[in-house]
Amino acid sequence: MKKQLAILSFVGVLFSAMAIAQDTTATQTDSTATPEVAAVTEAPAAEAPEVEEEQTFHQVLKEKFIEGGKEYMWPILICLILGLAISIERIITLNLATTNTKKLLSQIEDALAKGGVEAAKEVTKNTRGPVASIFTQGLMRHSEGIDMVEKSIVSYGGVEMGRLERGLIWISLFISLGPMLGFFGTVVGMVAAFDAIEAAGDISPSVVAGGMKVALITTVGGLIVGMVLQILYNYLVSKIDSLVNSMEDASISLVDILVKHKLSKH
Repeated sequence: MKKQLAILSFVGVLFSAMAIAQDTTATQTDSTATPEVAAVTEAPAAEAPEVEEEQTFHQVLKEKFIEGGKEYMWPILICLILGLAISIERIITLNLATTNTKKLLSQIEDALAKGGVEAAKEVTKNTRGPVASIFTQGLMRHSEGIDMVEKSIVSYGGVEMGRLERGLIWISLFISLGPMLGFFGTVVGMVAAFDAIEAAGDISPSVVAGGMKVALITTVGGLIVGMVLQILYNYLVSKIDSLVNSMEDASISLVDILVKHKLSKH
C-alpha cells in the first residue's frame, strides 16, 4: 500500500512536468513559424481591435521557464520533481507509521493479564508501526529475562530508526543541487551578457538583457527548489524525531509493564 501511494504521488508530479513540457514545445513551435505563415496569421489581427488578456499563473510560469533556457531549467525542474516525489513518499510512510502508544500499551497490559506474553505478542503483531515492531522483538526474548528484552528493544530500535530516515539523504542532495544548478545558469548567463557586450562594443541595456534574464530566472528557479524541499525536509526530520521519542518512551513503559507482571531475570 505504501509503495502504491508513493508511485501515485510520483506519477502526479511527473504528469505536471509533462504538461509544462508540452506547453513549452507548443510555444517554441509557434515562435519558429515561417514569416509567410506569421504574416497570414497576423494580418487579421491587425484589423481587429487590440485586447490585452491577463496572463494566468500557469502561462507566466511557462513563459519564465522558456526564457530561463531549457538547458538550465530542466535540470532544476527534475530536482524539484524527484525531491517532491521522495518527500511525499516519506510523508505518507511516516504518517502511516504513527501509532497511538498509550492505547497499544493498554492493550498489551490487558493481554498480559489475561493471556500472558503470547497474547501480548499477538496484539503487537496485529498493530502497524515501528513501535509495535519493537515491542514484538522485545516480547520474543521474554524468556531470557528483562535484560535481554531491553537489549533487544534498543538494538531493533536502531534498525527502525534507520528505516524512518531512509530517503532523507536524497532530499538533502536536491536541496543543495537545485540552487547550485540555478547559480550555474546565473554564471553562464553573465558570461553570455559580457560576450554580447564585447561583440557589440556597447554596454546598452538591450545588449545585456538576454544574458541577465537567463541569469536571474535560473537563480530564482534554483532558490525556489531549495526553499520548497527545505520546508519538507524539516517537517520530515521533526516527524522522525517525534516518532523516535515516542518509541523510546513506549519502550520504557513496556519494560515497566513486564516488571509489573513479574517477568524477572532468569
